[in-house]
Amino acid sequence: MAQNLTLHDDRLFPADPAVRAIARRLYAAVKGLPIISPHGHTDPSWFAGNEAFPNATALLLQPDHYLYRMLYSQGVTLEQLGIPAAGQPAPDVDPREAWRLLASNFHLFRGTPSSTWLNHVFTQVFGLDVKLSAETSDLYFDTITAKLAMEEFRPRALFERFNIEVIATTESPVDTLAHHEAIRDSGWTGKVITAYRPDAVIDPEHENFRPAMERFAAITGEDVYSWRGYLDAHRKRRIDFKAVGATSSDHGHVTAATADLSPAEAEALFARVVKGTFTAADAELFRAQMLTEMAGMSLEDGLVMQIHPGSFRNHNHQIFQRYGRDKGADIPLRTEYVHALKPLLDRYGNDPRLSVILFTLDETVYARELAPLAGHYPVLKLGPAWWFHDSPEGMMRFREQTTETAGFYNTVGFNDDTRAFLSIPARHDVARRVDCAFLARLVAEHRIDEDDAAEVAVDLAYRLPKRAYKLD
Repeated sequence: MAQNLTLHDDRLFPADPAVRAIARRLYAAVKGLPIISPHGHTDPSWFAGNEAFPNATALLLQPDHYLYRMLYSQGVTLEQLGIPAAGQPAPDVDPREAWRLLASNFHLFRGTPSSTWLNHVFTQVFGLDVKLSAETSDLYFDTITAKLAMEEFRPRALFERFNIEVIATTESPVDTLAHHEAIRDSGWTGKVITAYRPDAVIDPEHENFRPAMERFAAITGEDVYSWRGYLDAHRKRRIDFKAVGATSSDHGHVTAATADLSPAEAEALFARVVKGTFTAADAELFRAQMLTEMAGMSLEDGLVMQIHPGSFRNHNHQIFQRYGRDKGADIPLRTEYVHALKPLLDRYGNDPRLSVILFTLDETVYARELAPLAGHYPVLKLGPAWWFHDSPEGMMRFREQTTETAGFYNTVGFNDDTRAFLSIPARHDVARRVDCAFLARLVAEHRIDEDDAAEVAVDLAYRLPKRAYKLD
């Protein structure tokens, strides 16, 4: 028999009744605030074309590597889920059968953030009131797929229903930005902006570096194989990105290393990169130098700089060879910041015109490195608990380990950093509940009064991300 699915009003709040009552009051003030989503990976074509999403599997399962990494760990192949091999058409898999694989294995997600997010989507977006299981798989697939055909479930309608004030996607320097231009010219009032993610033309070890450089030259008209032309091409593209709303750049390097080479040293290093005669140490040094170059460009054009290091991407070589990037095989790495960031900070760290938001997948550096750095340097802010730590416990650990040194106001609130569009309200709701739970404990322990806690709660949910990402 199908089991009822409900969301408890007090989910994620403290178990102690007195502290829970405080959390409830704080949450009441932030629950209905608009969503600021200043960094993520939703597809701008959804909002440009406003076409109906095809079915439950295509929308909720196939784009979500959180889901199929867990399923893969239990023996479900990506082909069974309809995931195409790199450069190949999608396998001939019935989306209903792929959904049944998720449904029959949904117990694997108990206690994970994915179950929290999906159950929120199932109940709040689609009105389902029984748990997903093998027994209810067809009910879910048919209900969700039928609703996705309705006008009120098209991307723009959902954007408005979710009370999203602004959402940022992330594009490469070789993206034409045609979808963003279409959104801008459509007359629709939803605010969808982009962010500049130059990794493919900055990382010499990226598998697409050479073809990306060719497209970089074509799209900018610059001689990107000369050091001056290469930097000018970045400046030109950043102007293009700003024209369709970009307020930030984003950098997904393996480490947080920065460098401050002389112009002659940088030009010589670049020459080795473009000739293909570079070593692994050269590649790391070039990525490091380019973080400092990007910081300098941010002083010129005002883009906020985000650094997302610390992921061993595509760890499963066989999956990478067959399916390509972003297939659930990325693993966190130990990441050092104090020495790594010093060259950039020596050059720019005291200039309040620059804003650098730091993220990490290494929780051991929260209290030891990141909070002290952000608690001192004017240019630094801390991004929220990210990726593997975008979870109730991860968010709580972040607050517990960073607040005493960096405070709340050297952080930037929450961003969802997701491809899973329908999970955005769920993710922001979790962050608001966890922050209110943390603040409630401080109030109960008489470390902050409730009026101040209420102001902080609103700042974390709404004001800080707007300010940090220059969205006012």
